[in-house]
Formats: sequence, C-alpha cells, structure tokens
Amino acid sequence: MTLVNAKVTQDCCDVYDPSARESKEALRARLLEVAGLSELFKALGDETRTRILYLLSLRELCVCDIAEIMEMSLPAVSHHLRLLKALRIVKYRREGKQVFYSLDDEHVVGLIRLAQEHFAEER
Repeated sequence: MTLVNAKVTQDCCDVYDPSARESKEALRARLLEVAGLSELFKALGDETRTRILYLLSLRELCVCDIAEIMEMSLPAVSHHLRLLKALRIVKYRREGKQVFYSLDDEHVVGLIRLAQEHFAEER
C-alpha cells in the first residue's frame, strides 16, 4: 500500500455511524433545504456582480449610473443585472425611458454585511 492509499483509507469510515441523531434518510431529505443556494452564491461569487449589489445596497441606481460609477459599458452592466434579476436578487422600476434597479429585499444586504464582517475579522 502506498502512502497515498494509506491516507485515503485513514479518512474513510468502515461503518456508517454518524454522531447525529437523525437517520441518513432524514439527513438526505434535509439537503433539499439548500436547493438553489449554489446559484445565489455563484452570482455573488462574481466580483463585478457583488460590486453592483453593494452599490444597490446603498441606493437605487439606473443602468447608466452603475456603468459610469464602475467604468463599465452599458451592455456589460445590463448583462449582470439581467442575471441578478432572473435570480430575484434585484428588482427594477421604470420611470419614463429610464429603468432604476434596487435590491429585491433586505436579505441580500444582510448577506453582504455578514460577508464584510467575516472578511474584517480575518485581518
């Protein structure tokens, strides 16, 4: 047995015997509670989208404002906002020809603030 195989064997259980009181079927069923969360975290995992969300946590902005502040093209900003809107992270309202974006609810603000607190602790 090689050293690599010894490590793999050491990390594996011989018998499934979790310390949790729930059965493996119950634990498997609980996994449904996180369905869709990875899509939210993928969206937040892109720094450009996170920066857009941070700006929108401060105030409502139109696409032109976001593009100007972030020094990006209008199509690039629109692309990110379209994805965020599809995930129900941002919402929009139309005023004449302008479209203003804001966060869909306070949960996203909470995630951003929590992540900021976590990042500040590690320094």
